[in-house]
Amino acid sequence: MAMIALNIMSIAYISKVQRVDEIVKSPDFQPEKITLLETIAANLPGMIFQILQRQDGSVFIPYISSGCEYLYELKPEAVQADFQVLYKLIHPQDIKAFRESITVCSTTFKPWHWEGRIITPSGKLKWIQGTSQPELQEAGDFLWNGLVMDITDRKQAEEKLQASEARYKAILDAIPDLMFRISRDAEYLDLKSEGANITLSREEIVGKRVQELLPSDVAAISLEAIAKTLDSGTLQTCEYQLATPLGVRDYEARLVVSGEDEVLAIVRDITERKQAEVSLQNLAQKFAKAFSCSPDSITISTLQEGRFIEVNDSFVKLSGYERDEAIGKTSFELNLWVDDRDRLNLLHQLQSTGVVRNLEFEFRQKSGKIITTLLSAEIIDLDNIPSILAVHHDITERKQVEAQFRLSAQRDRLLAETLVRIRSSLNLEEILQTTVTEVRQFLQADRVFIGLNNAKLGVRTLAESVDPKYPSVLGWSTNDEAYLQELRNLLKDNLVRVVEDITQIAVSPKVKAHYQKFQTKASLAVPLMLGNELFGALIANQCSGSRHWQPIEIDLLQQMSEQVAIAIQQSQIYQKLAELNTNLEQQVEERTAQLQQKMQEFEKLDRIKDVVLHTVAHDLRTSVMGNLMVLKNLLNQGVGRGEPGEQGENPSPLPPAPCPSASSAQSPIPVSRSIIERMIQGNDRQLAMINSLLEINSCEQQGIDIKHEPVQLSTVLGGTVTHLEPVLTQNQATLKNLVPTDLPLVMADGTLLQKVLVTLITHSLQNNPPGLNFILSASIEGGMIRTQIQDDGVVMSKLECDRLFDLHVRDPQDCCSTSIGLKMYLCRKVIKAHGGKIGVISNRKRGLTFWFTLPLFTSSATNRP
Repeated sequence: MAMIALNIMSIAYISKVQRVDEIVKSPDFQPEKITLLETIAANLPGMIFQILQRQDGSVFIPYISSGCEYLYELKPEAVQADFQVLYKLIHPQDIKAFRESITVCSTTFKPWHWEGRIITPSGKLKWIQGTSQPELQEAGDFLWNGLVMDITDRKQAEEKLQASEARYKAILDAIPDLMFRISRDAEYLDLKSEGANITLSREEIVGKRVQELLPSDVAAISLEAIAKTLDSGTLQTCEYQLATPLGVRDYEARLVVSGEDEVLAIVRDITERKQAEVSLQNLAQKFAKAFSCSPDSITISTLQEGRFIEVNDSFVKLSGYERDEAIGKTSFELNLWVDDRDRLNLLHQLQSTGVVRNLEFEFRQKSGKIITTLLSAEIIDLDNIPSILAVHHDITERKQVEAQFRLSAQRDRLLAETLVRIRSSLNLEEILQTTVTEVRQFLQADRVFIGLNNAKLGVRTLAESVDPKYPSVLGWSTNDEAYLQELRNLLKDNLVRVVEDITQIAVSPKVKAHYQKFQTKASLAVPLMLGNELFGALIANQCSGSRHWQPIEIDLLQQMSEQVAIAIQQSQIYQKLAELNTNLEQQVEERTAQLQQKMQEFEKLDRIKDVVLHTVAHDLRTSVMGNLMVLKNLLNQGVGRGEPGEQGENPSPLPPAPCPSASSAQSPIPVSRSIIERMIQGNDRQLAMINSLLEINSCEQQGIDIKHEPVQLSTVLGGTVTHLEPVLTQNQATLKNLVPTDLPLVMADGTLLQKVLVTLITHSLQNNPPGLNFILSASIEGGMIRTQIQDDGVVMSKLECDRLFDLHVRDPQDCCSTSIGLKMYLCRKVIKAHGGKIGVISNRKRGLTFWFTLPLFTSSATNRP
């Protein structure tokens, strides 16, 4: 049986561990005592152990109590089999301290004591405390007898206590007030001064009496407060002032009983609070003055009911209600809101945001007059009652002025539009109808119409705009001269007739019957004057009731009457012009017939010109080609031996003409070779000019025949450059081809494009000395391919550049100008036929840049004829 020693002080606590064999050897030993000890160990919240550490380093565990299962959640047998399992349960942060404690105990043979945390296999965190006394055995082994207890509850209680103490200390440290412990006889026992503004040290205060440190008046107050606190056992408060290096300061002392014949005095500096109270009082006085003297109406009312608590004098002036009539009444009881829903909307916004600014509302005064105000309001707490502080700024006059401005702007717009219509239209009926429609819309009248006075037809209505609820006066007329004269008298002296209530004026029975027939209750009429003659009237009627006509409305009708009069005059003038125009049209028709006859004659002459041009050009071409053949045969057969050494030079590209037979040959005429060459050059130029004339004539008559197909521009330009190499070499010129090979396709006629490029380069070669340099480039710009030919030759003026591609008479001194000029004209025709443009730019320093554009190939272009 394992050896266990326990000194039992109670049934639940073991204070000392002894050897079991000593108990057994004791004269007081009783066998049943071992059983009792085992029972106690089994019920302890801990584990009793015995570990034997041999000299060879091996470890043997003779005994572990059943408390191992409670403490470590491990069977004793498992620990006895491998005690290392206990090491694995130690908290990682405590394993180092555990090992160090074992090392110290093994080295010094002092009792082992360790506290730390373990994590059980189920994941529970426990605090344990281990104690043991190592004993050296005769064989040199160490025997460890010990006890491991669960101290988790104690540790948690200690942590809570420490946290509580730290919290209370933090609260105490955070209080910036002075704290004194004072005895009944006014002696300072202790103080806490951290964070407080105090000039004396602790040593200068503790042990002294209140009377020694405070002025007599303050000391008397303090002594009285100390006595009341101790006698009543309740909190006592007193306030006083002290002179300090910072000036006179206000203090408040709160005294509570803290022990027998002892109080705790908490002293707080309340200088700022006192100053704030004074400022608040001043502010309240200022608010009261601002409240009473404000030119805007200010009210304070309850939030929910809207019951007035206070109003100022401006509210009395604005609403018409006296102060005693408003206080205690709600805004609904005073019938202030024109629309009761406005108050609900205001309440909703205030509850959502707590404040509103410059909301426009309509209110009803005591007299019943409607006014408009800008309302600003906030929710305030008045004696724990949610209330509304509202300020009303009267904008009634401003709204009226704004309405007048809008009416004026609308009037001006109406007048301007009417003036534009009169100036841009000659349709009098349309002008009059549009005028009455827009005037009625502006006036919001029931009827507006225009009546004209005609010497033959009498008075009749020409245009009208009327509310469908009332009868129409359109088409009404009368020839009653007495009635007409009365109507004229009503508008005599070009005055405006203003009738606000028909029943209040004296009129003849006929006029009265007229008013009743058309339900007219109020009328506004202005005369239409043509010079000094009354031509008619522009009239507005109110049929629903009497009406006050405003000055701006009267002014509008007066100005509109002037515009209508202008329109009528304009119509009369137009009628006269129409009559004159009829005669003029007849004359124009006669002149037109004459011009058509002349045009037919010009067309015949133009056709004759075309025939002559074609015939003459064809005949000239035939003769020139014949001369060229003869001259070239002569040159090739050696005629012109007067200049030996020139035979065989500059062979002609044309094939030699057949040689005449010897029998028909006559004796040769000696001719210089250079003369023949110049004759050939002249005939070549004439032939080129004639061909260009024929081509131009064909273009003008039939247009250019273009064979559209998708082509690679770089291929076309490259082939042209190859074709031009002999000409460039002959003129000692160079051409650098910078055209990219990956350009998109263009829809074009490749043959015609080659002719254009050859013509442009030939122009530069003919107008510059040998040694010219060209740069050929192309790029994509705005859905087009732009091709450029730049040279470093002579420049041209802007006028020459602008006219280069025109068909015009050129300088006769320039032997090449006519032929090449015709070809340049044809170049523009070809590029335009492709849908592009062509031009020339004179470079700033030297040379010209020819350019032309061609559209990119698209799928839709393939369907083009």
